[in-house]
Amino acid sequence: MIHKGAIVLGVLIGTAAGVLLAPEKGSVTRAKLKKEGKDIKDQIVKDFSEVKEDVSKAASSGKEKFKQKFGDFASKTSYKTEQAITFVEKQLAILKEKNKTLQKTS
Repeated sequence: MIHKGAIVLGVLIGTAAGVLLAPEKGSVTRAKLKKEGKDIKDQIVKDFSEVKEDVSKAASSGKEKFKQKFGDFASKTSYKTEQAITFVEKQLAILKEKNKTLQKTS
């Protein structure tokens, strides 16, 4: 089993060797690291912007589909309500006729 201290020591030795054996000056290495960091940051910002745009498009599309489906649902509901009202009116007319037969004329 490898001890954690041995791993940390290995990392430190490797880092030190890399700095000591680097073919370029520290300022050049730092400049390269800074440029690479900026490039990575720019790429992340670009990717995030694209994802944000895609999510926005998906939300708009979903919103339009919802409006369309809701409009279709409202229309179907309106037709069904109209049918129900017509049915109730017919039943009321039948009840009204039956009620007339029970009334006595004086």
